[in-house]
Amino acid sequence: MNLMKKKFRKRTTLQQTSKFKSKLEEEFNNFLLKKKINFLYESFTISYLKPSRASRYTPDFKCLSIIFETKGHFVTSDRKKHLLIKEQYPNLDIRFVFSNSKNRIGKKSKTTYAKWCELKGFKYHCIATTKKFLPDNWIKEILKNQNANS
Repeated sequence: MNLMKKKFRKRTTLQQTSKFKSKLEEEFNNFLLKKKINFLYESFTISYLKPSRASRYTPDFKCLSIIFETKGHFVTSDRKKHLLIKEQYPNLDIRFVFSNSKNRIGKKSKTTYAKWCELKGFKYHCIATTKKFLPDNWIKEILKNQNANS
């Protein structure tokens, strides 16, 4: 009888080289700094209820009253989470910054990230299309409100 031996692998932890969860977050951070836009990075959490349990969400960036969520991949769980948050906090101004808003939400879906945002009432911006981290009118809006609050 041939007994199989279990192989145990030593777990190695990757050394985190940045405080950001993605390269897009880091680049967006550097863009805001360059534009002299005041912001907070993951500075607070939003409590919300998932069906049958309480959850928390930590937004990527907050510039005054605008919350920016940077997304390379926009997975189903994130889409569900943001719909629940929008339902429970309808006055929050959450805007998505996609590396490419033309990506489809699933392999078999014809719906793009952009179309999903339009259908669900979220503002969004596409870096790939514009080659900019934020549209000029959003930057002006932020800076105008920032200066009014100083």
